[in-house]
Amino acid sequence: MGLNKKSVDDIHAAGKRVLVRCDFNVPLKNGEITDETRIVAALPTIQKLIGDGAKVILCSHLGKVKNGPNEGESLAPVAKRLSEKLGKEVKFVADYNVTGADATAAVAAMKEGDVVLLQNTRFRGAEETKNGEAFSKELADLCDVYVCDAFGSSHRAHASVAGVTDVVRAKGGECAVGYLMQKEINFLGNAVEDPVRPFVAILGGAKVADKLNVINNLLEKCDTLIIGGGMAFTFLKAKGYEIGKSLVDNEKIDYCKEMMDKAEKLGKKLLLPIDTTIAAGFPDPIDAPIEVSFVDADKIPADKEGLDIGPKTAELYADAVKNAKTVVWNGPMGVFENPTLAAGTIAVAKALAATDATTIIGGGDSAAAVNQLGFADKMSHISTGGGASLEFLEGKELPGVVAADDK
Repeated sequence: MGLNKKSVDDIHAAGKRVLVRCDFNVPLKNGEITDETRIVAALPTIQKLIGDGAKVILCSHLGKVKNGPNEGESLAPVAKRLSEKLGKEVKFVADYNVTGADATAAVAAMKEGDVVLLQNTRFRGAEETKNGEAFSKELADLCDVYVCDAFGSSHRAHASVAGVTDVVRAKGGECAVGYLMQKEINFLGNAVEDPVRPFVAILGGAKVADKLNVINNLLEKCDTLIIGGGMAFTFLKAKGYEIGKSLVDNEKIDYCKEMMDKAEKLGKKLLLPIDTTIAAGFPDPIDAPIEVSFVDADKIPADKEGLDIGPKTAELYADAVKNAKTVVWNGPMGVFENPTLAAGTIAVAKALAATDATTIIGGGDSAAAVNQLGFADKMSHISTGGGASLEFLEGKELPGVVAADDK
């Protein structure tokens, strides 16, 4: 899993140009940052490097950049917020080329402890393609040392995540991970590779397809696997239940049967909903008032749709978490964006908040749910990477982790 990686504590940064790949992919509304969680998460690494006397060059992507470079996806608002947070100017290089003459000049003028932020890396086009080779070299030309602190992007073998490391290393430079990456690797890696038992994994979200390998991998690692969210209905259908108009992945029914058999063979508990919150249809808009009722999981009427776990299931799942020592949770139990359909997700969050276990929230929707519902401070660790944490839980090696030097 690559847990023994060189961190910012192991590098000699004084007087050196240190390129830090951060995850500043923050939500923007009318040019204003609406959630600064990712900026705050990056501060410890940046402050450590400033304190060490490094020349700190920051880079990140923002948004999906489908229509080419544009001011709406510029990192300018991030530079402004970072300057406020650090209490010193973060010089922003607005050049859409990212590593052009402006960037070279800005870096050449840096003194120890200075901070420069480059423009959105995705403005350079597809970072993972052949164009990425030139971009990797240009990024490496700007620095002596490279630090990856963008766990949310570490599952992508992009120029600014993995490509740059080969070039930095080839010229004798070091490649390390930042504090945020280190924390993610420690929590997620230890949970999967060496958990304190009993180890309970909770998987939710809409589709079984998104979690195929995670289910398979976690069944081998955990003691109890809890399934909720839209994906539970494919399992219920695999048991021969009527699921009405509920979300189902008909191509994955055999897979669900295999997983239930596997759990039995391995002597693992696989918990599925025993009752369901049903309604006539999906709420539109998503947070609209909705009339619901509760039925046993094998009694969903043909004209109704399951949209959350029911109260008996919420109790069953909360009970399963009580004596756990390690809990990993990825994916909500229902349509948590709707107040009426958030009950199952709230019940699980409350159960996690009340346990003494190490509780790890696997990014994405589950992190959003825990934050929105006010339970964030009760969790041991909330991952900053949805896709990356899922791949970690699948047991995959992440390019951004692999690319760092071993200690």
